[in-house]
Amino acid sequence: MKLSAELKAFEKRLGHQFARPALLGQAVTHASMSSPNRNDNQRLEFLGDRVLGLVMAEALLAQDPQATEGQMAPRFNALVRKEACAEVARDIDVGAVLKLGRSEMLSGGRRKQALLGDAMEAVIAAVYLDAGYDAARDVVLALWGDRTTSVKDDARDAKTSLQEWAQARGLQPPKYIQIDRSGPDHAPVFTIAARLSTGEEASATAKSKRAAEQDAASRLLSKLEHVT
Repeated sequence: MKLSAELKAFEKRLGHQFARPALLGQAVTHASMSSPNRNDNQRLEFLGDRVLGLVMAEALLAQDPQATEGQMAPRFNALVRKEACAEVARDIDVGAVLKLGRSEMLSGGRRKQALLGDAMEAVIAAVYLDAGYDAARDVVLALWGDRTTSVKDDARDAKTSLQEWAQARGLQPPKYIQIDRSGPDHAPVFTIAARLSTGEEASATAKSKRAAEQDAASRLLSKLEHVT
């Protein structure tokens, strides 16, 4: 397989030149573009998630020899979750080289957090299969940069923190309620309320339900800190 000019430019942003370019082609092919002669990136995503996990686990162990498992677990989760992968994918503009079907193109697939996160994991797997673990580790550590050293001790996502806050007080888990949806079908905007069984709530607006839920949970936690 001969890489296009766009994918050659992406190799430079990624920091790895492929000996087997077909792996990169597969890594950026979404399921909406798969065919009998074209493999999508789902299997690579599965592998890349595991490679990323090992790289981050090693990095956290090395940078803080005194950290307990309880301290490292939330840091690890923050570094490998889809939001982090999507953020790195945006840094190197993975969206620009994604191969998407027409429906995904029209629905703004190049900007979707889940698609970007999945593709980033697939690209990591492609590097691993192309050149081995050391090469994949070097690419991951370079792309994640100071995220590995600046991640907070309490790096749990807001929804997890809010649920733990409620459980610690014997309350039911928070509910997330969609209170509005606006914008065109290909670029919807959601307003979500995070609500406790005691009636406290906060709302937020974002371009995905997941992002709106996280922001609403974060806002509710901030509100609760001021009253407790």
